[in-house]
Amino acid sequence: VQLQASGGGLVQAGGSLRLSCVASARTLEMDVMGWFRQAPGKEREFVGAIDWTSSVTDGVDSVKGRFTLSRDNFKNTMYLDMNRLQPEDTGVYYCAAHRSFESIRGAPKYWGQGTLVTVSS
Repeated sequence: VQLQASGGGLVQAGGSLRLSCVASARTLEMDVMGWFRQAPGKEREFVGAIDWTSSVTDGVDSVKGRFTLSRDNFKNTMYLDMNRLQPEDTGVYYCAAHRSFESIRGAPKYWGQGTLVTVSS
């Protein structure tokens, strides 16, 4: 299984971006897909995740109200719509997948390559 992330770029503070993550296939261990990010000089952190079946989402407080997760089951694609971006949102964004919200927060089974998001002030 491969996860392909895309959509990163350079944007001014207050702007928006949409990230996409396409899964080459889906397995029983991919009920939840999500995003992590790694800012320069910092550890990678969980951003949010979505359940493929129920569309229930989970996310960190710092992005709630600004970032929205969605998915297209037919396209095996997950989206992260990021609005009101701030410089502190800068980082490499990685998509990931695992069986549950708990497991994806702990140690995702599948990882995609990162896509760089840069927010200028």
